[in-house]
Amino acid sequence: MSRSTSRVASLQYQPKDFDLHGLEGISDRTLSMHLKLYEGYVKASNTLRQQIDEMLGDGRIDREEMPAYSELNRRLAFEYNGMRLHELYFTNLSPGGTGRIQTDSSFGRAAGDSFGSFDRWREDFVSVGMMRGIGWAICYLDPACGRLSNHWISSHEYGHVAGFVPLLVLDVWEHAYLLDYSPSERSEYIDAFFRNVRWALVDERLDLGAPK
Repeated sequence: MSRSTSRVASLQYQPKDFDLHGLEGISDRTLSMHLKLYEGYVKASNTLRQQIDEMLGDGRIDREEMPAYSELNRRLAFEYNGMRLHELYFTNLSPGGTGRIQTDSSFGRAAGDSFGSFDRWREDFVSVGMMRGIGWAICYLDPACGRLSNHWISSHEYGHVAGFVPLLVLDVWEHAYLLDYSPSERSEYIDAFFRNVRWALVDERLDLGAPK
């Protein structure tokens, strides 16, 4: 093993532990399957990073290697974002989550400032989550001005806004709810998601990313 490859191996990502037993409306069976899927993204990210490092060799990619190198990097974007988005999703959930946010909290005020009221922000966020297709609904902070905006992220890597900070992350790939709800019941899954949100953590993400 080369020195470079050894360094990459020592920097491998490790799956994070999430104690989410007992969420309201999202079964432990679903979570068990979902967490295994997440672990697959972690494993794939490590494998692809090592393959890319080995291909780099002395730091140069020749013309014949470029197609393979390009494909590995495209796959890494999918796997890596899948890993990170799942970590954000699992982290912003908690058994017995507060469900209804306090409108005078950091996020409640920011939602009101950006959308006119928290309820209008939620309506917009839920509507993004109900868009046809598989992907993610994410509420972002624009750190340049403090405004919130909700975005649809298709696949894992397409649709992110450069420099924006993810505050609340909702997985609406069907694996996130299909054991508990039918495809036509996605809105019920989203309602369950909101009943388990750790709003205190969302406040922390906002406070860390807010303009100074």
